[in-house]
Amino acid sequence: MSNRRDFVKASASLALAGLGGSALAQAWPTRPLRIIVPFAPGGTSDVIARLISKPLGDALGVSVIVENKTGANGIVGAAATAQATDEHTLLLSDMSSLAIGPLITKDMPYKPADLKGVTMLAYSPHLLVAHPSVQASNMGELVALSQRSPLNVSSAGSGSANHLGVVDIALGTGLKWQHVPFRGGAAALADTAAGNTQLCLNGMLATLPLVQGGRLKVIGVSKRTRMALLADVPTLAEQGVKDFESGTYQGVAVPASLPKAAAEKLSAALIRVIRAPEMRARLAAAGAEVMTSSPQETTEFLLREGKRWASVIQRAGKNIEGMA
Repeated sequence: MSNRRDFVKASASLALAGLGGSALAQAWPTRPLRIIVPFAPGGTSDVIARLISKPLGDALGVSVIVENKTGANGIVGAAATAQATDEHTLLLSDMSSLAIGPLITKDMPYKPADLKGVTMLAYSPHLLVAHPSVQASNMGELVALSQRSPLNVSSAGSGSANHLGVVDIALGTGLKWQHVPFRGGAAALADTAAGNTQLCLNGMLATLPLVQGGRLKVIGVSKRTRMALLADVPTLAEQGVKDFESGTYQGVAVPASLPKAAAEKLSAALIRVIRAPEMRARLAAAGAEVMTSSPQETTEFLLREGKRWASVIQRAGKNIEGMA
């Protein structure tokens, strides 16, 4: 009986192996999809994952579950995705943080090559925000204030893109600061809104509601050009942070073992969903721009981001957690 079962399994495997890419793509997915968000609920990645889960499920004919798997600045969730063998698990993350992970973590639980890109989804610039009690309204005043006493800056975690963004800003301006890391941007924002920390650099999608509600004030925008939603707020580049641009680049990655045909089908479905007029309008109203790419272009983006932030880390040296 055991030999017969082995023969049946082997025959089924051979049959699947013989399927062309088109046939495999038509068959996939065969069960619910799981979107792993490597950050806490309420952050930019989580917001977008929950926005797209229903339409993505409708497009592919299966249910889609969002699971927050936090820790180590996204590495825990990324590792869970890289190690998944069910061919129905994907990662929705800030791709900059995904690229940074291997640069700052000695014992990575997975290899970067264990993941491959599917598509980018959206770009949202960072907003440098302060608690209303901070006696500064622009970058010059902020730097001067910090010279008298270093400012506490919250972030989504050590090595996150918004942490390294502050490092880059400080290198360019002389800002004196001390890093206060949290497990996700939502917690970092909440701490600054409560007045426990003074500054936070975080994605506009999650940050703008707190600005609109008067709980935070904007010092600058991390885009090269001004945002229509905050037309009166100058960019950080305008305020002397030369050529500075950063933000949350949300995208999707899957285990490298996922067949190419399935990855391409997922990419096409995600692009249709995120480009839909109603989705584009919802994101624009929150300060995010739709940004899509092919699987190859997404993987190349990760490589470019890795090089960019490696340079910032090298220049910061021992000052990566603050410049007092």
